[in-house]
Amino acid sequence: MGRFGAHARSNFHGEKLNKLVQRSLAVIASGALVFSGVSAAAAAPLPASISSASVVAAKKKAPAVTIKKIGTKTVKGSAKATIKPSYSKAKNVKIKSALLKVVKGKKTIASKKKSVKLAAGTYKVTTTVKYQLKGKTSTVKKTQTLLVKKAAAKRSVKMNGKAKNCPAGYPVKGNRTGSQKEWKYHVKGQRFYDITKPEECFKTGSDARKAGYRASKI
Repeated sequence: MGRFGAHARSNFHGEKLNKLVQRSLAVIASGALVFSGVSAAAAAPLPASISSASVVAAKKKAPAVTIKKIGTKTVKGSAKATIKPSYSKAKNVKIKSALLKVVKGKKTIASKKKSVKLAAGTYKVTTTVKYQLKGKTSTVKKTQTLLVKKAAAKRSVKMNGKAKNCPAGYPVKGNRTGSQKEWKYHVKGQRFYDITKPEECFKTGSDARKAGYRASKI
């Protein structure tokens, strides 16, 4: 009886241990499945529709009208530069008007003009563009600083060394005699001025010296 009881108890404990092991394995297997499911979900790519929507949202919409920069203008002497509105527009945009306002210092010298002629100086130019898109009328404007500068004055005129007379306004005769080191200039009243056939004529003796000529002694 003692042996039978011991054997029964042994079987009972063995079965209990087997059930406990089986339950533990089942829990571990369930955990592995859950973990792998979470990993797969995290690694799964976003739907194409969501990705496309993000790209569209990130892309900025181009403006209907963009006012461009008016670059520096150069004029000669008392001449004037003609300034006009400069802009670009998107497709299907209808321009109703493009006008300029020009201010120099505190004085307004032009307003609501399609074009303006400006002498050398610094100005504030406001471009205003009225446009229509899909039946809606809108306005865009931009103010910028504009520089109109004078072209550098011409200080000399090249000659061929065959004519005696210099152009009006360039009375100094630059003469290249002998080697290139013998560059001399003559001014009116000097002995050889009238007979000299210049290779270059200058406004002043200073201009001639800057070009590499030396003053004639006679």
